[in-house]
Amino acid sequence: MEWIIFIFVVILSFLLMGYYSHRADQEKRKKFLQKYQNEELVKRLMNNEFWQGQSKQELEDSLGKPENISTQVLKSKTKEIWKYNEKKKNQYTLKITLENDIVVGWDKK
Repeated sequence: MEWIIFIFVVILSFLLMGYYSHRADQEKRKKFLQKYQNEELVKRLMNNEFWQGQSKQELEDSLGKPENISTQVLKSKTKEIWKYNEKKKNQYTLKITLENDIVVGWDKK
């Protein structure tokens, strides 16, 4: 009898986590649609995509805030490298380069 109750509680917990996760995704999607008013863009953001030409704000909405940022200010541009997924100290599996707040490239290991 205790096992049945335990299994019931575990299944109920998973169902509730799925429900709240789905609801959070719906709220996030709704917020993005209000912000960007572009269904295709919102779809890409919800899929955590990044691409050349993406704005800094779109990148943050897609992947979240980076774990680390390296900034270089030059005469004609500002260059930032957004770093995600720290593997070891100062080693990241994803580095995205932005110039003047626009994604221009990345290095994914």
